[in-house]
Amino acid sequence: MKKPRLSQLRIIGGEHRSRIVEFDGGSGVRPTPDRVRQTVFDWLAPIIEGAHCLDLFAGSGAMGLEALSRGAGSVTLVESGRRQIELIETALVILKAQTRGILHAGDALHFLEQTDQRFDVVFLDPPYGSDLLVEALARLPRVLKTGHRIYLEWPASGKPVFPAKLHLLKEKQAGQVSYGLATFTE
Repeated sequence: MKKPRLSQLRIIGGEHRSRIVEFDGGSGVRPTPDRVRQTVFDWLAPIIEGAHCLDLFAGSGAMGLEALSRGAGSVTLVESGRRQIELIETALVILKAQTRGILHAGDALHFLEQTDQRFDVVFLDPPYGSDLLVEALARLPRVLKTGHRIYLEWPASGKPVFPAKLHLLKEKQAGQVSYGLATFTE
């Protein structure tokens, strides 16, 4: 049996600008659109260089790979889909980023409960139609460094109820997607 045709995404900035990586679009994975990624990385420009990042629910790996291209010190990508894991591994090899891009195969919520790592930037874009965004936010504070930033994405049709201590610094909408940059306050 033939493998399904793969979809492609383009890294839009930094060291690997214009490089193409593949992902399994047939699995329902939807990479963050180019114009949204550009806005998010414009927001993160003052802190992305050397930052320790977490791409939770990595999917295509678009946000984590973009962060690596733009100078992040390290990116941990957490993904449970076997085909997506294979394709992210391939992308890390193609970009020669295996030492800075760490792939964790497994459940994102379990990762948050078990890891001892702390992160400067977290990309949080779980599958739509699930409660995973709210569940991940509830577990997130223990893995955050001081001065952290959290990128969130949710369906434009309904903003979730965010934790009381989560402060949205910026918020925008692009088509069916709402997104923002946030931080937890003390």
